[in-house]
Amino acid sequence: MSYLLETLFGGLMSGMMYALIGLGFVLIFKASGVFNFAQGAMVLVAALSMARFSAWLPQWLGFESLILANVLAFIISAILMIIFAIAIERLVLRHLVNQEATTLLMATLGISYFLDGFGQTLFGSAMYTIDVGMPKDPLFVLDQVFEGGILLSLEDLTAAVIAAALVAVLALFFQFTPTGRALRAVADDHQAAQSIGIPLNRIWIIVWAVAGLVALVAGIIWGSKFGVSFTLSTAALRALPVVILGGLTSVPGAIVAGLIIGVGEKLSEAYLGPFLGGGIENWFAYVLALVFLLFRPQGLFGEKIIDRV
Repeated sequence: MSYLLETLFGGLMSGMMYALIGLGFVLIFKASGVFNFAQGAMVLVAALSMARFSAWLPQWLGFESLILANVLAFIISAILMIIFAIAIERLVLRHLVNQEATTLLMATLGISYFLDGFGQTLFGSAMYTIDVGMPKDPLFVLDQVFEGGILLSLEDLTAAVIAAALVAVLALFFQFTPTGRALRAVADDHQAAQSIGIPLNRIWIIVWAVAGLVALVAGIIWGSKFGVSFTLSTAALRALPVVILGGLTSVPGAIVAGLIIGVGEKLSEAYLGPFLGGGIENWFAYVLALVFLLFRPQGLFGEKIIDRV
């Protein structure tokens, strides 16, 4: 029983990370109606910026405080992601208003390649680490109920709490703020939103900036645990099944789908792995996403879109 609970808790904590990364995809889709292939590259650039500036600033300014280095690096990285958002809107999206979804999709793919190359040019291509002081010690809980207790990773628990808090804030933002409602209106129909006075360009800047900040938090959490390398941009695409399962337009769907996939991966690896061989955790989410594409392509909470001809 304790092993089952350990597996469930581990899956829930992994699921919150998947939900956080998947949320970046949902944000862009809600505002532009197109899947953002650049989200993985945004996570990479944000993590690289945090890793390098937290190492450079103490050398440049002559101080030794890790906390100060991380705070300053976070602020600089956040500003950098906002600058990227403004540049993407001014140089790319502004010229593609009312274009076909395929055109916007290819634009995000081009942005992804640019960010990959820009990150390598600016920060280098080595393997970097991020040390934000997250606890590494194991944590035993429910030791009064189960012999030996349940072993949890305090680092994973901290990351899950941070991810859950950010996801909750963004869900409330989209549901109850005027800007959030404007974002939903823009996603439904660009021309109609413009006709009632919603500034499309400003909305796109806001949503890309928010997606960049989400990418920054995800990159910090991922980098502090696994390190930062150029495989991070493709690793972030592991959240793609979360978007398919939860629905491209649903923030709550990304949360629920992330938890389902996180728990499903851990349980399948623990209980089916001995019979089917190892590595189930690597492909379980994609098989589940394929099933949903066949039988419920809009996902659990997505909207079923009907085009009249």
